[in-house]
Amino acid sequence: MKAIFLDKDGTLIDDLPYNVEQRRITLCPGVGSGLRLLARLDYKLFVVSNQDGVAHGYFCEQDVEGVAHRLTELLFRERLNLEGFYYCPHHPDGSVAAYARECNCRKPKPGMLLQAAHDHGIDLRASWMIGDILHDVEAGNRAGCRTLLIDNGNETEWRLGPRRIPTRMAPDLYAAAVLIAEEDKVPR
Repeated sequence: MKAIFLDKDGTLIDDLPYNVEQRRITLCPGVGSGLRLLARLDYKLFVVSNQDGVAHGYFCEQDVEGVAHRLTELLFRERLNLEGFYYCPHHPDGSVAAYARECNCRKPKPGMLLQAAHDHGIDLRASWMIGDILHDVEAGNRAGCRTLLIDNGNETEWRLGPRRIPTRMAPDLYAAAVLIAEEDKVPR
């Protein structure tokens, strides 16, 4: 199975920091048409998202599950199926003791992608990680995926390194899907 791993905030939905209010969750422009194109290419869709608001005490894991439900509902309206929603509730500087720690799932580490690959039999070499910051790119590269950076202004540090260079860049998810479709035509 090949997969598209998607960052949530700023890639799939409008980036409202630490938002868990379901009524305020909306898909970014072009998401539905872009993901339908990828689904037609037999990619399965997975969200991989840092949710350190849990570690900081801004919201609880049950709130994150509500966000996952809302996102699943929005994608269903677009005739799309979300295969999995993976999130990391940890942060080493968190104020909630149970979540205040280093982990292997917090991007830029690849833990969420590796777990999804294990759970669903995903071929990481045939898969893509799409996100709006270089931590997403690094996580995808570490997992062995091809990577695509949505260059929408959310990356502000631009700390480049060998694992932080995307395979491709696009201004939005629809343009990203078109680039991935073109890459799929090239024999590997």
